[in-house]
Amino acid sequence: MSQSQLDCVFLGLSITSTWGNGHATTYRGLLKELARRGHRVTFLERDVPWYASNREFDELPFCSVQLYGSLDELKDRFRRLIQQADVVVIGSYVPQGIEIGHWVTKAANNIAAFYDIDTPVTLANLKSGACDYISRDLYPAYHIYFSFTGGPTLKYVEKTLGSRCARPLYCSVDPALYYPDPRPVKWDLAYLGTYAADRQQTLQNLLFKVACEQPGRRFAVAGPQYPESLQWPPNIDRIDHLPASEHRAFYNSQNFTLNVTRQDMIRAGYSPSVRLFEAAACGVPILTDAWPGLQTFFKPQLEILPVLTSEDVTSYMQIPCDQRLQIAERARERVLRFHTAAVRAAEFETDVHAALVRHACCKKKSRSALKESPTAALI
Repeated sequence: MSQSQLDCVFLGLSITSTWGNGHATTYRGLLKELARRGHRVTFLERDVPWYASNREFDELPFCSVQLYGSLDELKDRFRRLIQQADVVVIGSYVPQGIEIGHWVTKAANNIAAFYDIDTPVTLANLKSGACDYISRDLYPAYHIYFSFTGGPTLKYVEKTLGSRCARPLYCSVDPALYYPDPRPVKWDLAYLGTYAADRQQTLQNLLFKVACEQPGRRFAVAGPQYPESLQWPPNIDRIDHLPASEHRAFYNSQNFTLNVTRQDMIRAGYSPSVRLFEAAACGVPILTDAWPGLQTFFKPQLEILPVLTSEDVTSYMQIPCDQRLQIAERARERVLRFHTAAVRAAEFETDVHAALVRHACCKKKSRSALKESPTAALI
């Protein structure tokens, strides 16, 4: 059962397209479950060409999706919506996110929150002065900082950056979309992810090298933006863009899936990729690079298989079928219990209601202070 109904507004990178981003699937799952819990949800998305040409839908049954073309249009069309919402959430990588953040934190009458789906990358960019969707002065301005990363990073966000309340809101999976769906196996090992220079060497070591050493096995890499100059071994199938609607079929067509983590996420730790939860929900065993906090999400060796070298990959690919399926089933059980979109929606709801209570108390104290010292209003 949910608490009292909330009016929620999200300004996110995209919910209409998964092209080149993992944000859309996270928003879709979370917002669907918020609606199921009785909350009203609106998603505001900047209309940009690269998502427009790869848009998977224009409408959703569980939330109102509204596109806007500029910051001025956003303010003109949605000012009242922002002012009246119980919670307004701005996501990472939103175009002109800093300007939007300053406007929302002043215009919203209730809770303004930030949802960082890229926390370690955000903090690295913030230090270098290259972050264009959140600035240091916005951390204390937001009532809640939701983060894809947990662990020590949350203390840093509160103690050093001045956030009022930093809470983990990890990625999740929608089990209605991701589940075991037996079909002929196409690949012995496959990988799903947009190209990133800082994880390409790991992908080369853990998949390309294995493919070269195992010419009789089949591999796949799905995701956009890989350099045209990249040399692909002949037994690696290349899929440029895989829509979210095809992810389940992709996972269920492989014996193992590979997870490779970006360097900023490895350094911060406690930053699980949504691909981990998707693959696990599909009942596919996962090979992954190691990072701090991994054991808080899956039990190594029992539910997930950490790998450091191509030899590790080759060794795991030879384990008996029944053992492989047992590992996958244990991971699936873990995800369905702790990492579904329904679980995240309940966490979000609890944190927002707590913030609303704090906000109401602050308002009450401010009114009391003005009554006790009427001249304070003139200072």
